[in-house]
Amino acid sequence: MKINHSLKLIAFITLLLCNSTLKAQKGWINLFNGKDLKDWTIKIAKHEVGDNFANTFRVKNGLMKVSYDGYTDFNQQYGHIFYKKPFSYYLLKVEYRFIGDQVKGGEGWALRNSGAMLHCQDPKTMLKNQDFPISIEGQLLGGDGTHERHTSNVCTPGTTIYMEDKLTTAHCLESNSKTFHGEQWVTAEFLVLGDSVIKHYVNKELVLTYTKPQVGGGNVSNYDPKVKEDGKRLTEGFISLQSESHPIEFRKVALFDLASFEKDKVKLDKIIVELLK
Repeated sequence: MKINHSLKLIAFITLLLCNSTLKAQKGWINLFNGKDLKDWTIKIAKHEVGDNFANTFRVKNGLMKVSYDGYTDFNQQYGHIFYKKPFSYYLLKVEYRFIGDQVKGGEGWALRNSGAMLHCQDPKTMLKNQDFPISIEGQLLGGDGTHERHTSNVCTPGTTIYMEDKLTTAHCLESNSKTFHGEQWVTAEFLVLGDSVIKHYVNKELVLTYTKPQVGGGNVSNYDPKVKEDGKRLTEGFISLQSESHPIEFRKVALFDLASFEKDKVKLDKIIVELLK
């Protein structure tokens, strides 16, 4: 009887774990469908919302590509492509790689540089000449072939964050990730839990944690003052990907919406563990 009871208990626990894993697998939303950009809105500095200047963002062979073959000079035309709806609690997964050479006129710091922008303002509220959306940036960097260069850092255009319960005014803070040289694919994941905590993972390794994202600080220009409500906690926002002068490809942009687990910490913690395996 004891043996049978133990076997039944093991089988029950196994079933629960399998169901949890299955739910985690089924809950993913492919923000990028691999076919087109119909669910996305483009905003490039010095151009109106919706103007995909020089076909900067395009889809080819199942990849979302950021390309500059239509540019004669980058001229600080920083671009962002926004998914169609905002999110609050989620895990975002981005698979990316840098390719080719930086376009003429790109800033030195923008070499092999892009980003996944979290808790973004609505692109429709950005002014024509605004450079970056008010947001939290999961900065994506590629190695230069020689030096150590961490990826999945955090930058704060028009925002502030807390590190170890202390407000930081630094614009960018480095993660402890490895350096990825060449044109290899890298998986970056961003766990965003409203205005409480944000965690960055690279190839399943936790590389950065910070808390209390809110509007404030500088490092964004030509914005509408009515939109930049300093001190406002960032509980939700849009997600966007950057064009900062170096060609980059994205083969996966997927999201698991965790909003339904917000009030149940036990379930939230369990599903996050499954998602990050």
